[in-house]
Amino acid sequence: MRVFALLFAFAFSAVNAQTFPSKTVRLVSGVTPGSASDTMARVVAEKMSASLGVPVIVENRLGAGGVVAAKYVASAEPDGHLVMIYTSAFTVAPLLNPGTIDPKELTAVATLGTVPTVLIVNPSKGYKSVADLVAAAKAKPGQLVASNAGIGSSTHMNLERFRLAAGIEFLSVPTKGNAEAITEVITGRADAYFSPVFSVIAHVKEGRVQALAVGSPKRTPLFPDLPTTVEAGYPNSDYNFWIGALVASKTPRETVQRLHREFNAALAQPDVQDRMKKLGVDPLTLSVAEFEAMVNKELEDNARLIKAAGITPG
Repeated sequence: MRVFALLFAFAFSAVNAQTFPSKTVRLVSGVTPGSASDTMARVVAEKMSASLGVPVIVENRLGAGGVVAAKYVASAEPDGHLVMIYTSAFTVAPLLNPGTIDPKELTAVATLGTVPTVLIVNPSKGYKSVADLVAAAKAKPGQLVASNAGIGSSTHMNLERFRLAAGIEFLSVPTKGNAEAITEVITGRADAYFSPVFSVIAHVKEGRVQALAVGSPKRTPLFPDLPTTVEAGYPNSDYNFWIGALVASKTPRETVQRLHREFNAALAQPDVQDRMKKLGVDPLTLSVAEFEAMVNKELEDNARLIKAAGITPG
């Protein structure tokens, strides 16, 4: 009986891989339209529809930091027709909300890019460098206010990594989202915020906020002269905010590899590359195995960070 079951599973996998795609492919986004990851999903959907020969559409399922959408994809038929477009929140949400979803329920397909974050302050505060901000925080432990786009968000995790690396305390204030977190800095109610770069380009150019450093592992082409927080002298202060595609874990490997090639082909097209630059999304091309390794490492790193920073669900 066991042998028969194994043979049936193998046969199903082979048939599925040969017939994929056989219907509409849905890219499931767990965030609202207009965000970087949702926009990237829509950019690649058009290209993939042409190459796959079937409609590729984006479907939004909001809630619980992407967990609602992730559970929806994880519980679907593992045939590759339902793809989760997730971010680095995938390596945070399961840790902050145990039991909601097991990371093993989804498997890596392809990375779509990374979104650099920028440490911004209000110009009137007088912080001219990262060192100035750190000195002020040390002089008034726990009194400087740092906004974030929600507990466990990439902006929050970036803040906590920086805070621990610099040995300082902030009064961390979660907001309803990125726009509100930026507004807190513009009005002066918050001293600092790690914002996705695409959201603050205009604010920086028009002088409403001042950018001190990049919170990501590498500098961003949008602000090429801006150092990273690591370059500013704070090792292990960076945070990788990635966008990627995942499917139900039992999806046949051949289908996963086919999707991997399709995503990479779409991302390589010149007009998509141009759109990514305007969105402030940097290329991140990893193999399926490399993506899996990155996810596993981040789950370990974020577990340590959550414990060290004392982060609890909101």
